[in-house]
Amino acid sequence: MQTEVLRSGSSRYGRLELLRKLEDKTAVIGVIGLGYVGLPLAVEKAKAGYRVIGFDVQARKIDMLNSGHNYIGDVVDEDLREMVRDGRLSATADYSFLQGVDAVAVCVPTPLDIYRQPDTSYVENSTREIAKFLHPGMLIVLESTTYPGTTEELVRPILEATGLRCGSDFFLAYSPERVDPGNKTFNTKNTPKVVGGVTPACSEVAETLYRQVLNGDVHVVSSPAVAEMEKIYENTFRHINIALANEMAVLCSRMGINVWEVIDAAKSKPYGFMAFYPGPGLGGHCIPIDPFYLTWKAREYGYHTRLIELAGEINNAMPEFVVQKIADILNRDGKPLRGSTVYLLGVAYKKDIDDYRESPVLTMIGLLEERGANVRVSDTHIPEFHWRGKRYVCEEVTERRVGEADIAVITTDHSGFDYDLIGRASRILLDTRNGMRGRRKPDNYYLL
Repeated sequence: MQTEVLRSGSSRYGRLELLRKLEDKTAVIGVIGLGYVGLPLAVEKAKAGYRVIGFDVQARKIDMLNSGHNYIGDVVDEDLREMVRDGRLSATADYSFLQGVDAVAVCVPTPLDIYRQPDTSYVENSTREIAKFLHPGMLIVLESTTYPGTTEELVRPILEATGLRCGSDFFLAYSPERVDPGNKTFNTKNTPKVVGGVTPACSEVAETLYRQVLNGDVHVVSSPAVAEMEKIYENTFRHINIALANEMAVLCSRMGINVWEVIDAAKSKPYGFMAFYPGPGLGGHCIPIDPFYLTWKAREYGYHTRLIELAGEINNAMPEFVVQKIADILNRDGKPLRGSTVYLLGVAYKKDIDDYRESPVLTMIGLLEERGANVRVSDTHIPEFHWRGKRYVCEEVTERRVGEADIAVITTDHSGFDYDLIGRASRILLDTRNGMRGRRKPDNYYLL
């Protein structure tokens, strides 16, 4: 089926007809936002047998998808090519195609603004585009991580301003994305899905869709607010426990204790402990951002989320802690940070991915350059990147480049790094990820 055919008219049917179309895979599915969440979801829906139209404002993404070229690490290249080749997946920037869509998932960014308050403009703008083409029998599912109340307080009023009623004319639910870039075990297909509809009918329709697409369980909750809070709670849990690991790392550093050995010993306990690890700071689009959606919303109820905000202070301070440690190590070797060459091994915010959104390494680069250091970078997954108007090229790791640096710093423990070479060639090596574990280390070796 070509996308042009879908413009022929709006579908006019109720809940039972929508359920039938979802179950027999004749429904047309839309996905707004073709990034780390939206593209894998669109591919899985197409693989499940649906005709899928992706919507995005970036022409590059649209062109790449329509040409069968993948740009997301968690998507299998051949899966994408096959779906595009078979006509089951296409992309457009023209939202008028929504008039022929039966169900649409909204997977747009939800960043913080300059005041570290929620920026829901992408959600609001996408909802307004949907409202222009909203028709009876349509399902809308918000997947973007956001504060509790967004679906019913922001999205629903915009859609109902069309005169159509939620739960009878159209169906609205929240189902938080659960994407862990680089995870080799759990992906979009096999990760359990949480669904919360505005009404029982909304939940039923949304649950039916996801059961057709995913292998994992679908866990239905009583409302969108519960599902929204659940997602924030997931990431806040990680945020706080990583802060604890980071605080332990700072203390262990002062005490001359190997924090990774401490954590390994603690996780030998078969109950009551879950291992989290320290690092140079938090990155990605979820953990550094999502908890602050909750702290912002909590103020509406006169509550101050002290633990969450304290964890944020600890995690946000880690890049500066690492930079100061670099300066202290160099000082012991009789060198000032100003004028020294600091070689950062890794830009991505976590191992074996190409995502550097909110990466603490970017903050480290800024702090190091402000203090006069000559910064060089390498990353096995990122050939180059732009930050604060400057272009950085990631060099190939060679003995000469490592050996020329006054200090090398493992900031992301990519599997593709030659750690034997790094250990052999480094004059001084600071390891913020325990990447040298089990390998021969240089004489001047320091752990976070």
